[in-house]
Amino acid sequence: MAFIIGLTGGIASGKSTVSKLLEKRGFAIVDADVAARKVVEPGEKANKDIVEAFGSSILLTDGTLDRAKLGSIVFQNDDERKKLNAIVHPAVRKKMNDWQEEAIKAGKRTIILDIPLLYESGLTHLVEKTIVVYVNECTQLKRLIERNNFTEEEAKSRIASQIPLKEKMEKADAVIDNNGSVEETETQLEQLIEKWKMKP
Repeated sequence: MAFIIGLTGGIASGKSTVSKLLEKRGFAIVDADVAARKVVEPGEKANKDIVEAFGSSILLTDGTLDRAKLGSIVFQNDDERKKLNAIVHPAVRKKMNDWQEEAIKAGKRTIILDIPLLYESGLTHLVEKTIVVYVNECTQLKRLIERNNFTEEEAKSRIASQIPLKEKMEKADAVIDNNGSVEETETQLEQLIEKWKMKP
């Protein structure tokens, strides 16, 4: 049986960095964000369902979703957001499950489920252990403003929409402190791979 690990963090905490480091070491990564983009591509069932629910005005000329337009609809309206999630979430879970099965068939012994909202979405039952990538609030805010060109206000509201990292740390089986350099993060990861006897 494969060892299934959930990797999560907060916005701009450096989860993608840790994910890339694991991938570099040959671990199978099943990424929820990649799955979420994949299932809404033209021709996919979720894409058709979204058009049915929200109308064809949320499509661009090439048939892909106009994310900005759809985002402006769902961010301001809880019911609309729930409607979208009810279409997208099951499709994402199925896609991730398919990828996980493929990785197991390919002989992978450890599979990393990279799920940004692992705790928020109540998906911890899918994994045996969880890793949280942590940074302090100042660093998180600074990185998010720099990365996304957000105002401080925008960045704070994005951070506030997630469970605080401190709370996630308490729930985690392991924490990678990403406040320092990439080398320091890598060292912690190496130690964890050793400790949990993770094999690609």
